[in-house]
Amino acid sequence: MPIWLGIIIGIVCFLLGAGLMFLVPFIRMNIAKNNAKKVIRDAEIKAEHITKNAQIDGKQAVNELKQEANREIHERKQELQQQEKSLQQREQSIDRRDAALLAKENTLDEKNETLSRRLKEMDRKEAQLQEKIDSIISELEKVAQMSTQEARDELFARVESKVSKEIAAFVKTKEEEAKEECDSKAKELLGFAVSRFAQEVTTERTVSVVALPSDEMKGRIIGREGRNIRSLEQLLGVDLIIDDTPEVITVSCFNPIRREIARLTLEALIKDGRIQPGRIEEIVEKCKKEVEESIHKAGQEVAFKLGLPRINKELLDYVGRLKYRTSYGQNALDHSVEVAYLCGIMAAELGLDQNLAKRAGLLHDVGKAADFEMDGSHVEIGSRLAKKYGEGEVVINSIESHHGDVPAKYVIANLVQAADTLSAARPGARSEILENYIKRIEQLEEICKSYDGVYQSYAMQSGRELRVMVIPEKIDDVGAFELARAIKERIENEMTYPGQIKVSVIREYRAVETAK
Repeated sequence: MPIWLGIIIGIVCFLLGAGLMFLVPFIRMNIAKNNAKKVIRDAEIKAEHITKNAQIDGKQAVNELKQEANREIHERKQELQQQEKSLQQREQSIDRRDAALLAKENTLDEKNETLSRRLKEMDRKEAQLQEKIDSIISELEKVAQMSTQEARDELFARVESKVSKEIAAFVKTKEEEAKEECDSKAKELLGFAVSRFAQEVTTERTVSVVALPSDEMKGRIIGREGRNIRSLEQLLGVDLIIDDTPEVITVSCFNPIRREIARLTLEALIKDGRIQPGRIEEIVEKCKKEVEESIHKAGQEVAFKLGLPRINKELLDYVGRLKYRTSYGQNALDHSVEVAYLCGIMAAELGLDQNLAKRAGLLHDVGKAADFEMDGSHVEIGSRLAKKYGEGEVVINSIESHHGDVPAKYVIANLVQAADTLSAARPGARSEILENYIKRIEQLEEICKSYDGVYQSYAMQSGRELRVMVIPEKIDDVGAFELARAIKERIENEMTYPGQIKVSVIREYRAVETAK
């Protein structure tokens, strides 16, 4: 190819390239303008659609709001119409009541006037009658020659003189009959109750004694430097008395349940042989659970044995705790069961509720289950427990009155008193220290001898009967009664004793002559 042709082609290509360089921006600009116009047109169309939709939605919302407002207005109108109707009915009712009240008022006014007229008429007639009575009385006074007051006094005196003797004789006769019948019935009832119930006599001590296989075991229980016995006393809350008594450890504590846990713990440790603080703590927890289960089981068994339903479980646990409580050596749970049986028998004979009487008898001493850990006497504690666990008024009054702290309001409460006395006073029921017994007998005899006219006194039947011999020249029959009452009051005020004490004053006058 010639050189000039190549040059010409190169120049043409250069020119074409330069032209294209200038033409491409213009083409692009045109395309961009067309695209922009298209976007603007599309946007205008969309805006128009959105505007139309917004207008439609706005109109729809306005219509809905109008409908809602119309509905609310309609409902309000209906409510107003109902209220207006109700007000109209009330106004009509008030008008009717006003009319009725007005009619009643008129009627009452008429009745008032009628009554006023009748009262005036009665006053007039009463005055006339009084005049006639006065005239009759004056005539009678002239005839009898005594005034009205004198006649009344004379009549009353005669009637009183005649009737007083009859009343006194009648009252005396009835009192004697009632006393004889009451004594007879009471003896018969108590005798029947006692004959139908038999309870074993048990004696328990207030301290527990644990037997040891040998004295060598004492050292093991004390432990090195006393660590075992300190651990036992700290965990059990008791005092362990280890003295010179051979093969015996004494457990002392006011709380009978702790004492029982301590006894079981010591017996288990002696049997096991491993006596160390860790083992002691394990055995103590085990024995506590055993005693708690025994208490719960004892309460349930007693309730089942007596046939008493619906007693609170926690209250039954307090009843079960009486198993480990004693009073003068008498087991408190056995005593409560005995009182319950006696109350049930007597209630059945009297036609009363037998189960209620048993319930009152069983719970009468429930306060003794907690008197070593609560403030107050066992009567106050028992009353609080009975109220807390929803017992009835009869049971509460029986608890409060069985020692005479409050009056007995119910017959069953009196039965509980009688059964409690029977159970505590029967021979062998309660043990007593010999020294205390001798002191009580001596004090009884000293009280009797302190009175002038007494020459001898005897305490009989373990101090339950006191016989006082008096000098007949110094004390007459009336004085004997007064002396018996005085001795009784001094015994009640100055002494503490179980059961009852019978005071018998004997006045005997003997006239002796010898025929020769």
